[in-house]
Amino acid sequence: MPKRLPALESLRVLEAGVRHANFTRAAAELGVTPAAISLRIRDLEAELGVRLFRRSGPNVTPTEAGTALAARMAQALGLIRSAVDDCRGAAEPLRVTAVPTFAMRWLTPRLAAYHALPDAVPITLDVSAELRPADGFDIAIRTGNGDWPGFEATALMPVEATSMLSPALAAGAKLSSPADLAALPLLPHDGWRRWFREAGVEVPGLRFYADDYPTHELDAAAAVEGAGVALLSPRFFGPLLRDGKLIQPFPHAIRGPAAHYALLQPGEARPMVLRFRDWLVDEARRPVAGPMPVA
Repeated sequence: MPKRLPALESLRVLEAGVRHANFTRAAAELGVTPAAISLRIRDLEAELGVRLFRRSGPNVTPTEAGTALAARMAQALGLIRSAVDDCRGAAEPLRVTAVPTFAMRWLTPRLAAYHALPDAVPITLDVSAELRPADGFDIAIRTGNGDWPGFEATALMPVEATSMLSPALAAGAKLSSPADLAALPLLPHDGWRRWFREAGVEVPGLRFYADDYPTHELDAAAAVEGAGVALLSPRFFGPLLRDGKLIQPFPHAIRGPAAHYALLQPGEARPMVLRFRDWLVDEARRPVAGPMPVA
């Protein structure tokens, strides 16, 4: 006759205890006392006949057996959560947080195509440059070098930028080489010196527009009005080129090393979250639609 399985709550306590390597933090997560955690673990060890933690005063260290069992329990609990979510019919929306330009220029225009998929779920979109607390989102899209401790980061696309200006501003300037842009007011951007250098131009000084805008969206709006030359992503602002509101005088674009990333909680196993992350990756790999007009 097969042996009776331990109580699911005991296995859940084990998983939290190993993940935190600390009974106090595990207790805070589960809403119980550290003493209750310790008692559950002792009972589970007695039931299994295996030591799961080494104890040294208030400190606990998972044993090899405890670590191995907890890892498989994390997978099993993830599957249980996924099954419950599927049973509920994904009643809760997927909480996505994204930085402003990415949300407005790349993500939002693609959500209609996402919702046409048979397994799409409702989306609650939060637009913010700051990373929200871990319990405030299911998937985050942020820009950086991939270093977000405590999250699983998946690269979507490199950060890129090229020069763009209004047709009116271009009409009054001689733009036969990238060096000619230095004679025009440049909207402030940290990448300008790199752009000129990679375009094969060394300029002794750059003339920047008086106002420094906090977002690329505002840079683009100022460029459309003829305030100056902006350094913008052709992937995000390509529609302004195709509509003739901006022109790209030279083809060179700087890329990386920063990139746009999708951030998930460690061990995330819910299908609706993983499917959306995979959809983001697939969309990011698609080539930019249509030609990018060059003056």
